[in-house]
Amino acid sequence: MGPPAEKITSLQNPRIKQLVRLRERRERDEAGVFLIEGYREIRRALEKGVSPKEFYFSPDWFLGENEPALIEQARAVGAQLFELSKDAFAKVAYRERPDGLLALAPQWKRSFDDLKLGANPFLLVCESIEKPGNLGTILRSADAAGCDAVIVCDPVTDLFNPNVVRASTGVLFSVPVVVGDSASVHAWLKAKGIRTAATTPHTTNLYAQTDLRGPLAIIMGSEQYGLSEFWMKSADVLVRIPMAGQADSLNVAMATIITLFEAVRQRSG
Repeated sequence: MGPPAEKITSLQNPRIKQLVRLRERRERDEAGVFLIEGYREIRRALEKGVSPKEFYFSPDWFLGENEPALIEQARAVGAQLFELSKDAFAKVAYRERPDGLLALAPQWKRSFDDLKLGANPFLLVCESIEKPGNLGTILRSADAAGCDAVIVCDPVTDLFNPNVVRASTGVLFSVPVVVGDSASVHAWLKAKGIRTAATTPHTTNLYAQTDLRGPLAIIMGSEQYGLSEFWMKSADVLVRIPMAGQADSLNVAMATIITLFEAVRQRSG
């Protein structure tokens, strides 16, 4: 056991004010940190070697009996501990129903050189995704499909947005993610001999009738505008998901998982 946690009850405490400010991207980027809220997310972060700088907890909000062990894990990797009153934690929590656990961790940045690709690379590239919840769900889909990495092109939403962390259910800590501009991403994929299949309604090629085996990157466009002109022209093949009903498009996270798992089906055949 290390030193006891510092107790904070005042809503005016500078640390409480700083945690509230860290909901803003500019504040996060300036400080080089981000927030991880929730038992499952923090546990996965610790399992994947993320070492929180600070760890805030409030027993009044705990939902189970495993919280003390998680707090000790955070202490063991050097996190400074703070025990918050119920009201103080409610002020800093991002969730409507918090579970009394919040970690402050350093941001990281990966480059293409950090990616370890197998003999038959399988990547997901998503361009200008706007909604943090969609980006988080897309990361979960990539993890479930066994993608080697996710490449985020020309991002609109920040990878360390609390809603990305939450919607990814901690997958953000296990799937390698690289952020880059579309032109450099395309050049890197070409240099590595990785074929690109871009999804769009503007093609006759059906996704299930297109060969998705071999080194592959699936390219998904933004919710509002779809794929940019750049990817429409640069991709090796365009594919579409057939639509039978009144809707002219699927949510980007749904379209991603459908396309990824068709590739998985073909690649495991």
